[in-house]
Amino acid sequence: MLVLLVGVCTALAVAAAEEPAPTFRVAAFYADKVEEAHLSFVREANRWFGDLALRDGFRYEATADWTRLEPGFLAQCQVVLFVDARPEAPAQREAFRRYMEGGGGWMGFHFAAFALTPSDFPQDWDWYHDEFLGSGSYRSNTWRPTSAVLRVEAPRHPALRGFPATFVAAPNEWYRWEKDLRQNPAIEILLAIDPASFPLGTGPKPHEIWHEGYYPVVWTNRSYRMVYLNMGHDDLGDDGRPVSSSFSSAEQNRLLRQLLYWVAGRELPPS
Repeated sequence: MLVLLVGVCTALAVAAAEEPAPTFRVAAFYADKVEEAHLSFVREANRWFGDLALRDGFRYEATADWTRLEPGFLAQCQVVLFVDARPEAPAQREAFRRYMEGGGGWMGFHFAAFALTPSDFPQDWDWYHDEFLGSGSYRSNTWRPTSAVLRVEAPRHPALRGFPATFVAAPNEWYRWEKDLRQNPAIEILLAIDPASFPLGTGPKPHEIWHEGYYPVVWTNRSYRMVYLNMGHDDLGDDGRPVSSSFSSAEQNRLLRQLLYWVAGRELPPS
């Protein structure tokens, strides 16, 4: 029996030694006390990125504990995700700013960019909304969550390699912003709503349906290693259960994977 146990332990030790180390580390921060449509996306995102991490060999961990957004922890991460949320405490905001200014990587989704101004602290965060994201305040959105045809605006961007000129995104609540990102030289718009999407939204209120206009939905700030994606809002039925999935578009999923590796500064492995 002792020989058998020694043999088993040795085999496990060899297997552990042969298992490759994670190629990079991703930390996803989310809020667990938000509206159900956002929580539905959070659950989907954590499953999808967790499965991708197992397949690709990077480390993914998700937490609703925003006190971990501090210099010591961030120094261990190559990519930070804000999944439909952002920090509110001043110390956490400052730690994130220093992380980004030091070359850290970031992906933000949907409500992570939401802001109403003028507003009282702690919602105001001028550096984040005006400089880092460049979008300023939220202005309006489509309703109900619907798919949209997205147009590639930067076909030469490394994360968009191999993408068609347009593709159909998963259903989403699409945002309109205060600032025109086209006028900001630091911002590179990667994807925007294609006119083929109009009318976009089903209402019932008329202003919740877009008939024309320019609406960027994915962009990066050239001064940082970051990307913001407006995706991140599931549709719910009358019983409060999801009736759509933010990960139902194969092309959008491919985009997420390629953007993640671009932000991480790693070569994209074979699919």
